[in-house]
Amino acid sequence: QVQLVESGGGLVQAGGSLRLSCAASGIFFSSYTMGWYRQASGKQRELVAIITSGGSTNYADSVKGRFTISRDNAKNTVYLQMNSLKPEDTADYYCNARQHTWARDYWGQGTQVSVSS
Repeated sequence: QVQLVESGGGLVQAGGSLRLSCAASGIFFSSYTMGWYRQASGKQRELVAIITSGGSTNYADSVKGRFTISRDNAKNTVYLQMNSLKPEDTADYYCNARQHTWARDYWGQGTQVSVSS
């Protein structure tokens, strides 16, 4: 059974930091592109950051320079370090695992991040 479990969300003041974790099980983790997405109230879900199986990263312009995505294949875990948080970062954050060749696409249940001004 495939599971993606996010943790690390919470309430923080503007300028603060949070570190999100996503622990995966039931997949060959090292073969997957891992990503973080977020969805604010009344908004569409958007890409925040991705990291490929080869370690290449991409970020949304809105978080570039503030957020860092990383992965630990030995622990089957992907992280999102969020620094200099802004109220605009408030959203539910979702972990995603994707492997296009095998047509696999999995999602976690999300973790809430709230940033106060």
